[in-house]
Amino acid sequence: MKNEFNLLVHTCCAPCLTYMEKYFNEHDINYTSFFYNPNIHPYKEYEKRLETLKDFLIKRKVRLIHLPSFMQKKYEENKNNCDFCYENRLEITAKYAREHGFTHFTSTLFISPYQAHEQMKEICIKLAIKYKIKFYYNDFRPYFREGQSLAREANLYRQKYCGCINSYNSSKFKDKITWD
Repeated sequence: MKNEFNLLVHTCCAPCLTYMEKYFNEHDINYTSFFYNPNIHPYKEYEKRLETLKDFLIKRKVRLIHLPSFMQKKYEENKNNCDFCYENRLEITAKYAREHGFTHFTSTLFISPYQAHEQMKEICIKLAIKYKIKFYYNDFRPYFREGQSLAREANLYRQKYCGCINSYNSSKFKDKITWD
């Protein structure tokens, strides 16, 4: 039986959740996946990531909360998209967690070596105070490659860029990306 620790995990994509899901199970941590990612561009990519996550979670009998959130225009209008993106997604997660009875919140972004880890951590600490909820912190970056291997073994769709239009436009894989 899972303990009383009730964690809401902002989930950017299924591949980033794979190792964390394994870790949560090994440590008897009850969690719910929270898909709120208005930064993902284009809409077909948003759909692909969401469907992959749904399939992954159904097989594991993990609850998914999907907060419809495609609003790329708002992200294009912000000069420093990464800052806005972190603040927006993490704040919505913390607020939702508090309002819906979760004891803690975190994000799969903490497994990626490509994200601004310390900046996200600072944001989450401030949000924990603001919303009077606990921020569950763990530096999962050392397990990123293992998570990617788990995603490959599970035959999950693994995207080639962070999600926003800027990362899409700067991706070296841009010409090879399809949404079939």
